[in-house]
Amino acid sequence: MISRIWHGWTTPANADVYERLLRTEIFPGILARKVAGFHDIQLLRRDAGAEVEFVTIMTFETLDAVIAFAGPNYEEGVVPDKARAVLSRFDATSQHYEIIETRQNRQRPPNF
Repeated sequence: MISRIWHGWTTPANADVYERLLRTEIFPGILARKVAGFHDIQLLRRDAGAEVEFVTIMTFETLDAVIAFAGPNYEEGVVPDKARAVLSRFDATSQHYEIIETRQNRQRPPNF
């Protein structure tokens, strides 16, 4: 399994706009592509004072699945124009990590 991690930052004024864009357009668009080997995407948000940081973590079965999603230059960030318009800055590249082990707490709340 491969974890693809990417960071973007925006102003506090644009943070809700960006989050809404991710939830209503970008993430549904990723899911609609039905990329073989794509498992899930997580969105993290953190108030960092003058900026709001967002992190996306995508999980894929293999590096080939990452390439199917991002293309042959798979390390480059995939940042649609609408997202670029509200982001102050963002990672030019994504980081990819092999997931060595995952342990889950089976008592997690059902809505998590």
